[in-house]
Amino acid sequence: MNRNLNKKYNHIEIEKDRYQQWVKSGLFKANVSSINPTFSIILPPPNVTGLLHLGHAWDSTIQDLLIRYKRLQGFNTLFIPGMDHAGIATQVKVAQRIKEEQKLNLQELGKDKFLQQAWKWKTEYAQNIRKQWAKLGLALDYSHEVFTLDENVKQAVNYL
Repeated sequence: MNRNLNKKYNHIEIEKDRYQQWVKSGLFKANVSSINPTFSIILPPPNVTGLLHLGHAWDSTIQDLLIRYKRLQGFNTLFIPGMDHAGIATQVKVAQRIKEEQKLNLQELGKDKFLQQAWKWKTEYAQNIRKQWAKLGLALDYSHEVFTLDENVKQAVNYL
């Protein structure tokens, strides 16, 4: 097998579609019938402001390292992704859009309509965050992804 290698490493060629293959194959999913000890991390949810920053990358990379290390030790691991609607940064972004498009402030809009706008914002910008997580190669199980306005999350918060 005589194969010519490029003189320069081309990360784009090597990494192309690799992460999507990992996700599609279920590589990051926990095995619910495993008898191995379990280890999970809930990714502290970034505000859905549209883009992650270097601090998010640093924090999530450390957590990803822990998940992978535990997996190598034989643990059944689960790394849960999530996003937050309630951060000041997200509220400011949504409020700016409401002011620009509807000429209303948050008090005039009301809580229920604000929450509808927050859902709309999340739908629009969540994919950007997922793409950034994919670029980082995080071992996230997207089948467990949560958003702070999800009904089960709201019920848990109200229960406490």
